[in-house]
Amino acid sequence: MRTRILIAVAGVLVLAGAAVAYVGFASARSHDVAATGAVSLSPGPRLLFRSTADADRGHVATVSTADPAGPRTVSPLSCTRVYAAGGTGLCLRPDGDLTTYQLVQLDAQLASKREIPLVGLPNRARVSASGRMLAWTVFVTGDSYNGGLFSTRAGILDTATGDLAGTLEDYAVTLDGKPYQAADLNFWGVTFTRDDRHFYATMSTAGHRYLVAGDFAAHTVRTLRENVECPSLSPDGTRVAFKSAVDGDPAKGWRLSVLDLAASKVTALAETRSVDDQPAWLDDHTIGYGVPRGPGHADVWSVPADGSGTPRLLVPEAESPAALGT
Repeated sequence: MRTRILIAVAGVLVLAGAAVAYVGFASARSHDVAATGAVSLSPGPRLLFRSTADADRGHVATVSTADPAGPRTVSPLSCTRVYAAGGTGLCLRPDGDLTTYQLVQLDAQLASKREIPLVGLPNRARVSASGRMLAWTVFVTGDSYNGGLFSTRAGILDTATGDLAGTLEDYAVTLDGKPYQAADLNFWGVTFTRDDRHFYATMSTAGHRYLVAGDFAAHTVRTLRENVECPSLSPDGTRVAFKSAVDGDPAKGWRLSVLDLAASKVTALAETRSVDDQPAWLDDHTIGYGVPRGPGHADVWSVPADGSGTPRLLVPEAESPAALGT
């Protein structure tokens, strides 16, 4: 159900200090502070990410796209998941000392513009190219159909109007061309088209996972194909990067691929490790993603979007990547 939210700007003074940051050098095993600087979400040749280095784990940081393994700028702001586009940031973070979370809409200087309570553990975050639309996914428990296991909730916020879809489960679903209703509907991994109205996401029901196309204004989703999870739309709007369960079985891991929407052709990428992440387009030709490396640590890797080449370690001690521009 879409509701109008009018939430006063809160925490601006708290997060305004996020513009003051420090610069460090990253390696796969260490992170040394070097100087002071400032993190900005304004469009430019930088890569945004969440640091997993011991010295600043969880903090929002950036690196130059020309030297992604080199000096990094790290802000005081901590997030569980982070993403940014069009000068707007989305931070999913703990809400104080409580075991609850909140969504924070950030401006280009990391100041809070809006805060919304979240029920569940943050898992995915996305911002439309214009910076207008925000989407998130959380893990929740307690759904009667799920036997106490985790379920997912995905929501969308229009920052221009304040319109909120707290859960896509309230949308009208068309499955294989027919209206569909079920108690076990789950959605996750939203990605937006450039019109700030339409989107793609993953929907699961009855043991199947589908790529769906959604309409924020009409409150509808329709299935496109099976075994597509965590879609990410390319900058030119023609392809979707995604993860798919090996042999349709998540217990066997996930493989990264790219779907050509017009040709309905799937290209497996050169990354053969299991990647449980929503991939991010770093440019029209390159996919970025996080790969865990021991408890609390991860690295951002990249791979060509056409299936060629080999995976490349891009940013050590990092996850949740987002390209801010070229």
